[in-house]
Amino acid sequence: MQETVVDLIRHGEPAGGRMIRGNGCDHPLSTTGWAQMRPAVAPAAEGKAPWQQIVTSPMRRCHAFAVELAGHLGLPLAVEPQLREIGMGAWEGRRPTEVAVAEPDAFHAFRSDPVAHRPPGGEQLADFRRRIARAYERQLAHWPGHRLLIVCHAGVTRAVLGHVLGAEDAAWYRMAIDYAGVSRVRHGVFGAAVEYVNARKARG
Repeated sequence: MQETVVDLIRHGEPAGGRMIRGNGCDHPLSTTGWAQMRPAVAPAAEGKAPWQQIVTSPMRRCHAFAVELAGHLGLPLAVEPQLREIGMGAWEGRRPTEVAVAEPDAFHAFRSDPVAHRPPGGEQLADFRRRIARAYERQLAHWPGHRLLIVCHAGVTRAVLGHVLGAEDAAWYRMAIDYAGVSRVRHGVFGAAVEYVNARKARG
């Protein structure tokens, strides 16, 4: 069995700075966001490309960078619609400080137990996990023995890592994933192994 290696990179800072963004808030990368992304892949992308396939969320904060990188490296690019971020319902596009003041009880409940207390109209974590797991397994089936780069979101990265580790939703949702943070999963004869999480740069 050939190993399949998957690097997941979170998008950089979007335009507008810090706010609650899910799949209903499609902002492009800011200038800072672009400056975060390019150095994160530069060491691995020097010379021969370390990946054979790039896969991206359709959302602009991921897709635009993936298009640029695929063009630069001469790699095929696939858009996976199901890798969009988790839906955050009525809180989409709002500042966390604003929500904390306007809806203190709901915000406190969400921060204390994000599994049981989702934002109003937000996607349930179990539904999100299943959506991401299906999309991720589909990529593994499409590209066996390949090295993949998936350009995605903090929530998507957490859900993938939770899926391969068999972790409960409450556990993986607590992981901090930085802008342009890189995580790696290696799939071999003995199953999946998470090699690192939230690295500042992709490794060749």
